[in-house]
Amino acid sequence: MSSSTQPALNKPSTTATIVLAFASVYFFWGSTYTAIRVGTAEMPAFLFAGARFLIAGAVLLAWCRLRGFRLLWPPRDMFLTALVGLFLLSGSNVSLVYAEKTVPSGLASLVLAAIPLIIALSEMLLPGGESLHGRGWIGLALGFAGLATLMSPSLRSGFGGDTARLWAIIVLLAGAFFWTAGSLIGRRSRLRMNSFVGAAWQMLFAGAFNLVLGSALGEWPQFHPSARGLGALAYLVVGGSLLGYTGFVYLMERVPIAKVASYAYVNPVVAVLLGIILLHERPVAAEFTGMAAILVAVFLLTTSQVKGKTPAAEALEQLPAD
Repeated sequence: MSSSTQPALNKPSTTATIVLAFASVYFFWGSTYTAIRVGTAEMPAFLFAGARFLIAGAVLLAWCRLRGFRLLWPPRDMFLTALVGLFLLSGSNVSLVYAEKTVPSGLASLVLAAIPLIIALSEMLLPGGESLHGRGWIGLALGFAGLATLMSPSLRSGFGGDTARLWAIIVLLAGAFFWTAGSLIGRRSRLRMNSFVGAAWQMLFAGAFNLVLGSALGEWPQFHPSARGLGALAYLVVGGSLLGYTGFVYLMERVPIAKVASYAYVNPVVAVLLGIILLHERPVAAEFTGMAAILVAVFLLTTSQVKGKTPAAEALEQLPAD
C-alpha cells in the first residue's frame, strides 16, 4: 500500500535494527495471544478489541502526521481501507478475543496459524488466482491434516457436551476466514496510501466500529477494568499494534518476503511456550502433533509461494498486525 508521493522510509538499515525488527515481530506478535487471554478475563470482546485498536490507531496516525505522510485519500481508498480493517481487526480479532474466553491461547494461535493455507486455497478459487506448485501442494495437504489433528480433542469435547468449546473453535475458524477475506481485499485493491497510514486508519475504523457494536450489545456492564486487564490492554496497544506492526512494515521494505514470512511459523511457537510458562496451559499430544504438522506446512507453503511469487504470497505482504 505504499505510494511514491510519501516521504521516503528507506533509510540505511543496520544489522541491529533488522534484528530488533525481527524480534518485535516474532515476540510481540506471538505474545499477543497470551495478553488477549489475560484481558478477556476482565473485559468483553468488542469493547476490549475496540479500545485497543482505537488507541493504537490514534497514536499511529499522529505519528504519521508528524512524519509528514498524507493522511486523507479519495473516498474509494478510504472505503476499502475501512473494509479491510473491519475484516481483519473487527471480524478476525474479535473472534480471537471471544474464543480465548474458552480455549487456551496456544491452541488459538495454532488454529490461526493455518491462515496462510486458507489464503492459498482461496486464491486458487478466485478469478485470476494461481494454482500451487510442487511442495506447495504438499504443504497444503499436510497443513489441513495437521489442523484436523489439532482440533480433534476440542471437537470430541464439544460433541461430548462442551458446547462452549465447540463454539469457540467455530468462531476461531470464522475469524481465520475474516482475516483471509481482509487480506485478499487489501491485496487486490492496490491501495496507494503509505502502509503505516493504511494501518492507522484500519485500526481507527475497526476500533470505532467495535466500540459502537459493543455498546449496542450492552457490553458496558461486563466491562470490569483492573490492573491486570488494563496491563494486558496496554501491552496489546504498544507491543502488538505499534511495535509489532511497525517492525513488520520496516522489514517488508528492507528484507526479502521469504524471511519476513517466517513469522507465520515462529509466532505460534512463541504463543504456545508463553501459554505453558505464564498461563500454565497444558497442550495434549494431539495438539503438539497438529502444531508440528501446521508449522512444517506453512514453511513449505510460504517458501514455495515466494519462489513463484504467486498472488497468495503477495497477500502475505498485506497482513497487518494481529
